[in-house]
Amino acid sequence: MLWQWPQPGDLEPGQTFTIPDDVFVTPDGKSLIATQEDDFVITEIDIATRKIVWRYGTPGAHGSGPNQLWNPDDAMKLPDGSVVAADIKNCRLVDLVPSSPGPVWSLGTLGSCAHEPPARFGSPNGVFPLPNGHFLVTEINGAWVDEIDRSGHVYWAVHVPGTTYPSDASEVRPGQYVAADYTNPGQVVVFDQSGRALWRWNPTSGEGRLNHPSLAEGLPNGDILLNDDANHRVIVLDPRQNRIVWQYGHTGVAGRAPGYLNTPDGLDPVPPHSFATVMGLTRPTPGSW
Repeated sequence: MLWQWPQPGDLEPGQTFTIPDDVFVTPDGKSLIATQEDDFVITEIDIATRKIVWRYGTPGAHGSGPNQLWNPDDAMKLPDGSVVAADIKNCRLVDLVPSSPGPVWSLGTLGSCAHEPPARFGSPNGVFPLPNGHFLVTEINGAWVDEIDRSGHVYWAVHVPGTTYPSDASEVRPGQYVAADYTNPGQVVVFDQSGRALWRWNPTSGEGRLNHPSLAEGLPNGDILLNDDANHRVIVLDPRQNRIVWQYGHTGVAGRAPGYLNTPDGLDPVPPHSFATVMGLTRPTPGSW
C-alpha cells in the first residue's frame, strides 16, 4: 500500500469522511475525486497536501437544492475542471464547478426515475465521458445504457445484454463497452451499440465467481480491471485467455492488513492510464474478443 487517506490530522475540525464509494484521479494527477454515495457528498482531496480542497453536497443530508445530492455516484473531473456525476435518487445527471452553488448542467427530471432520456433517467448510476465528448449513461431500471451529449441528444440506447443491475458502463475500445452486473453471481459483459454481447465473464462457481462486482474498466493491453465488491478483491481479467491474471485481496475475506480489502467499490489506475487521462484518446485494439 503506497498511500491511504485519511490519516490522523488530514481532516480539519468538523470535517468527516464516511462511506466512500468510487474514486477517480483528476486529469492532472494531483487530486482524487471521491464519491460518498450514502453520505450524499462529492469530495476532492489534494494528494500532496492531503487536504479536502473542494466539496459538493451536505454530509448526511440528502436533497436536490443548492449544495445537495441524493446518492451521487461515479463523480469524475473533466479536463475543463468541472465534475460530472450521476445523482441516482434525484434521477438526474449533474455537472458541478466550485464557483456555483448548484449544477451548471443537468439532465433528467427530479423525482421521476424512468427510462426516457434525456427527459428522464431510470436511476442513473454512471455517467462516463467518451473520447468524442459525449457521455455513456448507465440506468439501473431496465438495464439501459445510453450515449448522449450535453444538449441531451440521444445517439443510441440499448439494454445491457443478460444483466439485471448494470453498473458503470464505459468504453473499452471504439464502439465497444463494458459493464459490471451488480448481482451474485455477478458478471462482466462487453457489448456493442446494437446490444450484442461480445464477451462475458460469468462463472457460477469456483474462484472465478463474482459477488456484486460494481466497476469494470479497460486497461491499455485489452485486459479488464474489476472490483469484486462482496468478494473483497480487485482482479484483472484477460478476455483472450478467459482467466484471472492478477488479484489483490483474499477472496471472500475482508480485512485491513496488507494484501486485504474490505468491500472495494471503486478503482482507477493512476496517470497516464487513469480514466480521465485516456478518455480523450483512442484506445488500442489489441485483438478481437
